[in-house]
Amino acid sequence: MNELFASPSHRSGLRLEDRLVERARAGDRRAMARLLTVVETGGPDAREVLARLYPYTGQAHVVGVTGAPGAGKSSLVNVMTRAYRARGQTVGIIAVDPTSPFTGGAILGDRIRMQDLHGDPGVFIRSMATRGSLGGLAWATRDAIKVLDAVGYQVIIVETVGAGQSEVDIAAAADTTIVVTVPGLGDDIQAIKADHDGADTVVTQLRTMLTLGTGRPRQMWHHGAQVDLPAEGAPAANSRWIPPICKTVAVKGEGLPDLIRAVDAHRAYLEQTGEGVRRDRARVRAEFLDLLRHTLLEHLMAQLSVDEIEARVDQIARRELDPYAAAAHILKMTNDSGRQVHR
Repeated sequence: MNELFASPSHRSGLRLEDRLVERARAGDRRAMARLLTVVETGGPDAREVLARLYPYTGQAHVVGVTGAPGAGKSSLVNVMTRAYRARGQTVGIIAVDPTSPFTGGAILGDRIRMQDLHGDPGVFIRSMATRGSLGGLAWATRDAIKVLDAVGYQVIIVETVGAGQSEVDIAAAADTTIVVTVPGLGDDIQAIKADHDGADTVVTQLRTMLTLGTGRPRQMWHHGAQVDLPAEGAPAANSRWIPPICKTVAVKGEGLPDLIRAVDAHRAYLEQTGEGVRRDRARVRAEFLDLLRHTLLEHLMAQLSVDEIEARVDQIARRELDPYAAAAHILKMTNDSGRQVHR
């Protein structure tokens, strides 16, 4: 493990949340699991735990692995984790699984494919159900990332459920996103698994789509002028990252060193260009605004009766009132009520 797992002094009189945080940061895996359960459940306890952990976050490199169902994401996560462990890095894995229609929990398909990692003390695997989220992540995934980050895992890999083209949340939650695709699924650009026929053709198509070269700069005409295109995997002149395309066969370990080097290069790019700081601020801002919207909505709904809401719905359904006017009326009514209370 790393320096964050130094044993703390155990003090009496601490609340359960404090004791869980201390034990988790000392490397207690059961405490980590309980903290993750708390944040996934939500509510005041989750907010309290996250407040205690938040100062310790921002250290891990978060790698998102996304792609269509059956593209080989779990197999890739498995071999990537072994590669990071061979370098002595600790790895936290959040596998977002489909929701079971019977229990409401994760189906745990990803854990089955990662059984050989369970005995490694430097690896922690958590399955989470999407619970209706359409962006490929569970609602609590970002909070789970914070927990694993704060307790000291150096690399956090988030494998999404495989929601297809609507799966975009991971790009906002991760520092580096890997898209796993295979030939023969959907259109021509959804492909890149080396153990299938046509992978080379698909790589060429992807490079054309991304306007990338084949490892060295080349020229193209743009608005009447000849310009150089940068080498694959390198930042352009305007410091824009050019995504590399890596052919891998996860079950054989083929192409894995190139993929790990590409992830390392992207992390270095984020650090050296300041793009990582900019992205982190954008991520924090988006999360803050999202929480603000939810908090304001909860506050608003607490001031309204069910009858008041249903009355407005009936008016809108009868076309007596448009939704915008109804919302404005509700906001004015709650604002007036608040002003009266404070007089």
